[in-house]
Amino acid sequence: MTDQRQGFLFLYFMDLPLAVRLRPQSLDEFVGQDHILGKGKFLWRAIVSKRLSSLILSGPAGCGKTSLGFIISKELDADYQYLNAAFTSIEQVKKIIIKSRQDLEKNKKKTVIFIDEIHRFNKLQQESLVPDTETGQIIFIGATIYNPFYYLIPSLISRSIVARFRPLTKEDILVILKKALEDKERGLGKLEIKITQEALDYIATIASGDARKALTALEIGAFSTQNKDKKIVFDIEVAKESIQKNIFYDKKDTYHYDTISAFIKSIRGSDPDSALYWLVKMLTAGEDPRFIARRLVILASEDVGNAEPFALVLATSCFKAVEFVGLPEAELILAHTTIYLASCPKSNSCYLAINSAKKDIQEEETKQVPEHLKTYSKNYKYPHKFGGYVTQDYGVNKKYYFPKDIGEEKKIKEFLENLKKTFQNQTP
Repeated sequence: MTDQRQGFLFLYFMDLPLAVRLRPQSLDEFVGQDHILGKGKFLWRAIVSKRLSSLILSGPAGCGKTSLGFIISKELDADYQYLNAAFTSIEQVKKIIIKSRQDLEKNKKKTVIFIDEIHRFNKLQQESLVPDTETGQIIFIGATIYNPFYYLIPSLISRSIVARFRPLTKEDILVILKKALEDKERGLGKLEIKITQEALDYIATIASGDARKALTALEIGAFSTQNKDKKIVFDIEVAKESIQKNIFYDKKDTYHYDTISAFIKSIRGSDPDSALYWLVKMLTAGEDPRFIARRLVILASEDVGNAEPFALVLATSCFKAVEFVGLPEAELILAHTTIYLASCPKSNSCYLAINSAKKDIQEEETKQVPEHLKTYSKNYKYPHKFGGYVTQDYGVNKKYYFPKDIGEEKKIKEFLENLKKTFQNQTP
């Protein structure tokens, strides 16, 4: 190769984003995901033993899914084909599969077909991968930020290892940033960058586990900062100007349900501070405030119940106020109600009672209304004629409601327990 050609390739490589240039080239360079890729872990063993068939990687952006696909192809000495499901047709997939069969027959070399955003493939497109995945003629690797069990067909799932990637830790991000600063071939090592630990910590924190985002911020800061004495001074102010806080949150997927779950469970657990954090995360990510308010209304009955009957009144008022006021002021109303509900005594007695009654309706013989309880019955005993209570058969002899000794429900329990004692000598 001529010096001119080598120089051209080098300039082209350096024009690539830092996050692309710095992608790990081997398992030893890979940072993070020790729960599945640490030495001796199942995915690590499958790769180094060259016994990997097909693989589905799920996890947030920037945590190494694409990089691992490339590393696997090198470890298995296989050809590598990268596709993005958003821009790939079934005809393109079939052409690659046919060529991979030919290469396997001619050169005894398999092909890794890496499909990014695999959740965007419809069922027919996914089905096209199944036959060759079944026979092992291709090594299929799919990557998605979503839960693959919701988006991928069972026949593809059952033929693949499903590995859940986690967001990189702050420590992982710091390792990657420092490597970028030191690497003179692929990173920024040839630049004289004077970066503070505070700036590094800020980027690693705000990146929220996304290495691509962290490296992009480092590159932007390095090339947009004026030199001082031929050195790039990268301090906390530069860091703040180089990275923005983004929250990945899809209102149709598990991130949505997991966050509202954490919110509800924090309130149920009487932790107003955690509940407020999850509330703000949802609102910042663009969650519909009416959805949150509806869940608060449900919680008021399910988890607070008669331990504090006013909770339902407040939650219902919250929902109406949120609809009337709208954002951003509705944030305060939601916070007000969240704190109150988290601080209330808790009882699920109403929830248990209605579910127990529902079970009997579904599984037991349906009871008929007793004659004296029917409309215009002459034999019905009107409780108010007997001081507010009278002993009579109301058609069901089973107990469903068991009030707890907490909050206002304690008063209800005492009232019900004393009721029959008070009127036990009553003569109807």
